[in-house]
Amino acid sequence: QVQLVESGGGVVQTGGSLRLSCAASGRTATIYTMSWFRRTPGKEREFVAAISWPVIRKYYTDFVKGRFTISRDNPKNTVYLQMDSLKPEDTAVYFCAAARKYYRTSRDGFYDPHDYDYWGQGTQVTVSS
Repeated sequence: QVQLVESGGGVVQTGGSLRLSCAASGRTATIYTMSWFRRTPGKEREFVAAISWPVIRKYYTDFVKGRFTISRDNPKNTVYLQMDSLKPEDTAVYFCAAARKYYRTSRDGFYDPHDYDYWGQGTQVTVSS
């Protein structure tokens, strides 16, 4: 089993920044991808960003490209999501997810929440206008 704990959510004004963290523990050697999804009331979880290894691949959904950056600290088993130029429409609960798959290309299913084996509890991000 793998446990995921998110942190770093909060309230920020439009144009501001936040950094989310997701710390993994347990059988982390079985994980090859960690991603961020988000959910707003009445909507399904949507893919935000993914990082896959051993050869690092990073993937972003179009609406965060150029604003969000995903990174990984291997010794700490922690993945970060640096969110800049935040907009009110970024307001959501952000979830960290982990998969036992390596997504080598952008045609792979990293954007599908059903592909993931483990989930964190979520952290609220609120962007005020």
